[in-house]
Amino acid sequence: MKGALLVAGTTSDAGKSVVTAGICRWLARRGVRVAPFKAQNMSLNSFVTADGAEIGRAQAMQAAACGLEPVADMNPILLKPGSDRRSQVVVMGRPLADVDAMEYGALRDRLRRVSVEALARLRAEYDVVICEGAGSPAEINLRAGDIANMGLARAADLPVIVVGDIDRGGVFASLYGTVALLDAADQALIAGFVINKFRGAPELLAPGLDMIRRLTGREVYGVLPWFDGPGLDAEDSLALSRAVAEPAPPYGRQTLRVAVVRLPRISNFTDVDALAAEPGVVVRFVTAPAELDDADLIVLPGSRATVADLGWLRERGLAEAVTRLAGAGRPVLGICGGYQMLAREIRDEVESGAGTVAGLRLLPATVEFAVDKTLGRPAGSAYGAPVTAYEIHHGVVTVDDGAEPFPGGCRTGSVWGTSWHGVLENDDFRRAFLADVAERAGRDFVPAPGVSFAALRAERLDALGELVGRHLDTDALCRLLESGPPKGLPSLPPGGRISP
Repeated sequence: MKGALLVAGTTSDAGKSVVTAGICRWLARRGVRVAPFKAQNMSLNSFVTADGAEIGRAQAMQAAACGLEPVADMNPILLKPGSDRRSQVVVMGRPLADVDAMEYGALRDRLRRVSVEALARLRAEYDVVICEGAGSPAEINLRAGDIANMGLARAADLPVIVVGDIDRGGVFASLYGTVALLDAADQALIAGFVINKFRGAPELLAPGLDMIRRLTGREVYGVLPWFDGPGLDAEDSLALSRAVAEPAPPYGRQTLRVAVVRLPRISNFTDVDALAAEPGVVVRFVTAPAELDDADLIVLPGSRATVADLGWLRERGLAEAVTRLAGAGRPVLGICGGYQMLAREIRDEVESGAGTVAGLRLLPATVEFAVDKTLGRPAGSAYGAPVTAYEIHHGVVTVDDGAEPFPGGCRTGSVWGTSWHGVLENDDFRRAFLADVAERAGRDFVPAPGVSFAALRAERLDALGELVGRHLDTDALCRLLESGPPKGLPSLPPGGRISP
């Protein structure tokens, strides 16, 4: 088998990342040499490859589904929003510039070449490449400059399947409208549809499937059922409302309650996925001071805009609440940007240009923002356990002499801070840390022995692959991969009629 296809979606968070990962896993388990690809990703959840390149976290997860170490070619363009109007552009894993929409337009041709060349290298190295689109291909205001959806499909002659989220409603209108809004040349590449997140009676859905086939002249390749439980490295903050499931019963007598502050520019919120996988750990994302009162552990996560999000904490009264509770001995963990907020002061002439800003003064450290971004895969130890992680930051934290060390940072009493992402994925370290938190919070919580976050993630990927195998027409998908876009597909104008 040799080929590639593009998984597009009717909306953001329709399930493109998960469907891509599921197809990758299904193929990999059948011995196919398969790799993932996303030409351009807009996400604040990112990962660092072994050679120090920054890519989207979802593509790292998809690489794991393929049994591969992630590389920059899998996500050559990463956009990291720092405000509503400006984003950092990361090209082949390295920051290029901070731009607004007009400045981005000047880079468009260069970025298109980079993306097409990266896909070509993956296709030369692997038998199959499963590409993921971005947002929706029917964002017609952006079509002229598109490099991630139909622009990529046209450049590489890729067959396209469109994923629709039935759980949010209007899935048939979304599928039909997506095709109808495209021009004829783009429509010619749309092979068919996948319906995602279905949890109803199949017989009630069947008439709609028949009708969408008749109206569009395209196949429905299957209906994926609702996939319950913790998410797999979600890349979109839209997933936060359902990112954490109810935990398994506690191993001890009580649960451990974790409140993660949902910052406006929250980044790498996947850091708490490992906590949510622990039996008896209840994880909630919060935005109000009162929601911190019953938390046994408060987490200040990463941020793409540390100074701005610290200002938001103060405006909402969250800064005062965190300081008050920490002063009373309540455990607090800051990760990356959240760690920077816990310092005495932040000097930032790079990200925000705000100059010197007072931090929360909960840790004996100062922060200086550097022009160059730190990207790495560091290692250390704590609680007698090894810790491996990855780091992505402009803020450089200097810890006072004599401060108590912590992997990637420091601690004072019940306040911990680290610049490292992924520390909680280290099983022995995580259990020891949670036991320390529970003791300080006065909770009769005991970490469950033997929980392996890596094994749980592998099980989730296997389950995705099995869902694809059971519920999608994999023979038809394989024919798409081998033969490319179907020939003679009808053109669909707005209005519901197929042209002759």
